[in-house]
Amino acid sequence: MALTGIEIYKKLPRTNCKECGFPTCLAFAMNVAAGKVGLEQCPYVSEEAKAELSEASAPPIRTVEIGTGDNVVKIGGETVLFRHEKTFVNPPGMAILITDSMEPEEVDERLRKLKELQYERVGLILKGEMVALKDTTGDAGQFLQLVDRVTQADGYAMILMSENPDVLAEALKRCATRKPLIYAATKDNADQIGNLAKEKSCPVVAKGENLEELSQVSSKLMDLGLKEIVLDSGARDLKTALQDQIAIRRAALLEKFRPFGFPTITLPCEMTDDPMKETLIASALIAKYAGIIVLSNFEGHSLFPLLVERLNVYTDPQRPMSVEEGVYEIGTPNEESPVLVTTNFSLTYFVVSGEIENSRMPSYLLVKDTEGLSVLTAWAADKFVAETIAPFVKKSGIEGKIKHRKIIIPGYVARIAGELEDELGDWEVLVGPREASSIPAYLREVWK
Repeated sequence: MALTGIEIYKKLPRTNCKECGFPTCLAFAMNVAAGKVGLEQCPYVSEEAKAELSEASAPPIRTVEIGTGDNVVKIGGETVLFRHEKTFVNPPGMAILITDSMEPEEVDERLRKLKELQYERVGLILKGEMVALKDTTGDAGQFLQLVDRVTQADGYAMILMSENPDVLAEALKRCATRKPLIYAATKDNADQIGNLAKEKSCPVVAKGENLEELSQVSSKLMDLGLKEIVLDSGARDLKTALQDQIAIRRAALLEKFRPFGFPTITLPCEMTDDPMKETLIASALIAKYAGIIVLSNFEGHSLFPLLVERLNVYTDPQRPMSVEEGVYEIGTPNEESPVLVTTNFSLTYFVVSGEIENSRMPSYLLVKDTEGLSVLTAWAADKFVAETIAPFVKKSGIEGKIKHRKIIIPGYVARIAGELEDELGDWEVLVGPREASSIPAYLREVWK
């Protein structure tokens, strides 16, 4: 049974040092009890207290880490059923399937796709992160060659998939330091695979043919002392997979059923031979709780929309994406270059900066901190008005970079132009276009 905030508080140092980010130890304890923060945020909690409070501080769905270093993939850690309740935490890992029956050229081609299919969007790099290595031939030597080949690649998080525990044991001798995910412990080999995972300190998949069998396998792995477990309900059609994903999530969050308190792995690659249908299945599983999604292949036209969907679902709805306040140089501006100002909402910044680049006119873009709000929303909230923009402009240092005193504001806030001129003193305020797409033509026509 989870401990209350008061019970957790009694086991803390109670120094109110504030280093955890909370004003008091009691406030920190209450947030730990609510599953909002981890106990490790307290720098002075004793090891004894950590051991006693580990269950209380763990989220209802445990966090599992696969891989190491810069390539680690973190899944799980979820606390809510619906994104609007709070936020989803760790986006699902996207894995490309590589089997030991593939020719070396095909293996290299898939590793190339994993490396090169990356997309920049609102300042983030969207990409797949994992490679699933599957034993399909039953030839241990061939599978181990595949493991060796991929291990020498760029350090991707790996999933080792084989029905033979002995093959998995040999594969782990080659790559255990990379902390791969072992697939899979079943009702027939749970003890053997579980002990292997424990010995190598690697996460492991619990697989069942249905939810009841899955809970039994998961419970057996927990009895062995394993905490990094990933669940596979065995569903290989979309309807059953969605039903299982929802049932597992509800059981973990609402019923506190510990055997289901772990992230899941889904395999659209085994649900259809139609690439487009596979993409559709994957999109549904991104929305409904999958922790890992294994695809038969990566293709730009299908991978990109899945990555964008993942970004949208796993963006905190209560915290708009934003960029840092400051002066951004687009191109190589000089003392005669245009100066534009906008808000720090990520999408606004990247659209505006992109259109300035399209104009081929090097410029300074002043980005005002509006707590991630767009232009009109920030204006309505009094965060993008003359009284806030003027002090920002004066403190930004832009006056030392230019000879002129002209600044361009978005057309949607044209009404603040006069007020801003009054606040800035010797500056001339120009009203730019309403739509970012008109910026190139505006700069070519107005800035001479």
